Amino acid sequence: MARVELENLTKKFGEVAAVKNLSLEIKDKEFVVLLGPSGCGKTTTLRLVAGLEFPTEGKIYMNGEDITFVHPKDRKMSMVFQSYALYPHMTAFDNIAFPLKMKKLPKEEIQRRVKKTAELLQIEHLLKRKPKELSGGERQRVALGRAIVKEPEVFLMDEPLSNVDAKLRVYLRGELKKLQRELKITTIYVTHDQVEAMTMADRIAVMEKGELQQVSPPEELYRNPMTSFVAGFIGSPPMNLIDCGLMEKNGKIFLDAGAFKIDVSDFSEILKKSSSEVLLGIRPEDIKILHRESKERRDLTASVYTVEPLGVETIVTLKAGDKLMRARMLGKFVASIGDEVGLTLDRRKIYIFDRKTGKRFL
Repeated sequence: MARVELENLTKKFGEVAAVKNLSLEIKDKEFVVLLGPSGCGKTTTLRLVAGLEFPTEGKIYMNGEDITFVHPKDRKMSMVFQSYALYPHMTAFDNIAFPLKMKKLPKEEIQRRVKKTAELLQIEHLLKRKPKELSGGERQRVALGRAIVKEPEVFLMDEPLSNVDAKLRVYLRGELKKLQRELKITTIYVTHDQVEAMTMADRIAVMEKGELQQVSPPEELYRNPMTSFVAGFIGSPPMNLIDCGLMEKNGKIFLDAGAFKIDVSDFSEILKKSSSEVLLGIRPEDIKILHRESKERRDLTASVYTVEPLGVETIVTLKAGDKLMRARMLGKFVASIGDEVGLTLDRRKIYIFDRKTGKRFL
């Protein structure tokens, strides 16, 4: 069993707070991803958990025991770094065996554990090779092997797939998740890649500027973002976020984006609590494009700005006044740049955020 709790963690470097009052519980056997842009504090948080940094304030618990200032070697954790950090003069076998040799385990025990780990990762045939003789994916497996062989209670992974090519990265995502489930080891994984996070995590903790924005399972994070930052960061393409003002006319409430107005009178009770400056959020797949001759209801008119055919789907960027938005269409989209089209927004899928605080009203 390995449960990790972060309680009001703050880490300052001089006057700069890299992590601000962060609280998070990682359950036993759970795969939690820390997600956010560069500089958001996710790697610093991981280093605090590993004991490579100590917090300015706050506590870290493992299975209820305070480990805030416990030395890294005594934390029963293994870390896989972005650079793999393999010793270039050692074979794969010696790299994997290194932490066991440091513990001065018997030679037979080291042989047994390295062999078992190599079989699990399917790298038995690579054990006599040095890192320069291995591909990026093979090096990554050796680095994983060095972490696994210690038989830790917690895995800590800092962007371990960032140095491999796109095709291999897709394959290794599945392998890592499968491995974590087989070993049943609590895992904290850092990445800036939201596709990686969505496909691997049991829960995702989204961070911005050192602060925790939201912690949710991937699907909930996508469908129920609590802030405009989360809404704009999750999704490919991300949610459209359009600056609007609220206006009343003839007893109705509209979102006024300048180039168009959207009737949101159905949500008047909720919007009465909001400020007058808001963001309209709508996912690309929730925008329907209508050709000029269509008789269907349209919310606004826009012109085709760019078309990105991706095979099974097409991403269309549209321009209404000075506002750009993206729509996702299944199959081929037949239109030319500059063509005028109508757009209908799925009213059930509209989000409204406070422009100043980023918090969601609807």
